[in-house]
Amino acid sequence: MKNSRRKFLRNTALGISSIPAVSFIGKSNDNQSLNDISSFLNKSAQTYWSEVRNLFPTDKNDTYFNNGTLGVQSNYVLNAVISDMRNNAINGAKTDYKGEGPNLLSGYDPYESIRKKLGKLINCDFKELSLIQNATFGMNFVAHGLDLKKGDEVINTNQEHGGGFAAWRQLAKRKGIIYKEAIMPVPANNKQDIIDSILNEVTKNTKVIAIPHIISVYGTVMPIKEICEFARSKGIFTVIDGAQAVGQIDVDLKDLKCDAYYSSLHKWLLSPPGSGILYLDEKISADIWPTLSSYNWDNQDDKGFSLQQSGTGNPSLRVGLEASIDFFNMIGKDRWLSRVKELGKYLRDGLKEMDNVEIVSSHNEDLCAGLTTYKVNGVTGPELQKTLWDKERLQPRSVGKELMRHSVHIYNQKSEIERTFNVIKSLS
Repeated sequence: MKNSRRKFLRNTALGISSIPAVSFIGKSNDNQSLNDISSFLNKSAQTYWSEVRNLFPTDKNDTYFNNGTLGVQSNYVLNAVISDMRNNAINGAKTDYKGEGPNLLSGYDPYESIRKKLGKLINCDFKELSLIQNATFGMNFVAHGLDLKKGDEVINTNQEHGGGFAAWRQLAKRKGIIYKEAIMPVPANNKQDIIDSILNEVTKNTKVIAIPHIISVYGTVMPIKEICEFARSKGIFTVIDGAQAVGQIDVDLKDLKCDAYYSSLHKWLLSPPGSGILYLDEKISADIWPTLSSYNWDNQDDKGFSLQQSGTGNPSLRVGLEASIDFFNMIGKDRWLSRVKELGKYLRDGLKEMDNVEIVSSHNEDLCAGLTTYKVNGVTGPELQKTLWDKERLQPRSVGKELMRHSVHIYNQKSEIERTFNVIKSLS
């Protein structure tokens, strides 16, 4: 049994090379292969995660520590995308737009099956969800969909990604809204300090609070629920940048009580690039005008569908998105998220023991997950990144001149983190 399991996982690791050259792997076969993968994974803690590693195509000599930018798709997801693209090319002539043949366009389909699965994952009704390209699209759809006027205040933080601040700054220049930034502590070790930094900026003119769920640079898990509860009591619209959240931590939208939420699923959920979502609470969704309009722009029954009008796109990416959700569910939410947290803490605990390292991410584990940022004395961020790659083929991402942003995920091993420690110790 052990040899057959190893052989199966080794074949699975072949990924896209295992797809037949001219045939199409149907959806039912894909589902069956996912069941097979689950049954063949050794449930022993000692071997389970090393076998999961074999389900990803990354060169076995390399270590990928850059989920904060883009996640690695599993072979299962890659097979789903490429098989569907091949099927569309082979059988596209059979499409009659009345139900026969493959779906050739992504921008006109409601994709209820995918949205229902996502709704279960993040706890919302599927009609509150739109499938979009990424978090930047989500922020722009909300910012430009709201009817803000001159003098209305929007509160951001000073630690936003460009996709989280640019739309509001544009509206300040274009419409005369007042753009404000709350100054966040570094490191952010106290939840109340974070809350106070944001709420101290609120005035009678505040209309929107737009903040990250997880800070992109530092990995701080923000106290979103408390801030949203305050905002709701004051009638302030809340929009949350969840680009780094879904797949890294548990996201329960009804518990958070935000008005809007968007995310890039190609980071921590390991979906194909170009997989994003926008959530609008059904109670306020009518207040948001579509930014991109097509046939269903005024669909009142399914607001989520009306906001995902995008014209021609690659439908195979939607197939891959659904496959990534299925892959996540195969691993299991608790096991997936616990592993991300476990590896993140393992990294932070080791870094704390080093005299030449300063962690600039939160030191409070309640505000941390799988993304950790630090600096090494006497070494710039780009120099450290090059050294880690040259010595051990480890690839986190440097940020600015000093910082190293280090992301860990389910395909990483503790031994890879220990190799990071060894390189950093050699620099002291």
